[in-house]
Amino acid sequence: MSKVSVVYWSQTGNTQSMAEAVGEGIQAAGGEAEVVSVDAASVDTLKDEAAFALGCPAMGAEVLEEMEMEPFVAEVEKIAAGKKIVLFGSYGWGDGQWMRDWEDRMKAAGAELVQGEGIICNDAPDDDILEQCKAVGKALAAI
Repeated sequence: MSKVSVVYWSQTGNTQSMAEAVGEGIQAAGGEAEVVSVDAASVDTLKDEAAFALGCPAMGAEVLEEMEMEPFVAEVEKIAAGKKIVLFGSYGWGDGQWMRDWEDRMKAAGAELVQGEGIICNDAPDDDILEQCKAVGKALAAI
């Protein structure tokens, strides 16, 4: 089993909690998880991974965080073809449009979304959302 990266950006800690749960699922399935904030991540690392996870909350008018995560995702688009990707994040308003847009971007770049769609939650993740994150982490570890 190779390493699986879980790269995230979090302002309030909600998306970080989701990232940590994805990492727990990877480890529970016998994988090696590297849960890392986007400011300490490298797209070069993801090039060598068959599967990885990206997390970001909705910001502003339902967009990705623009200073760190958006530029990182733009770089990921260049290497996404053939990768299996998990997307996740929290939101405090709107209806999840930022996630639908993000899913479309990754699919257009040639990535396959594990479980077909991202995992989102309104505000802090509850036990059900954290269990979904752990389950998708287990699925990543099996790739």
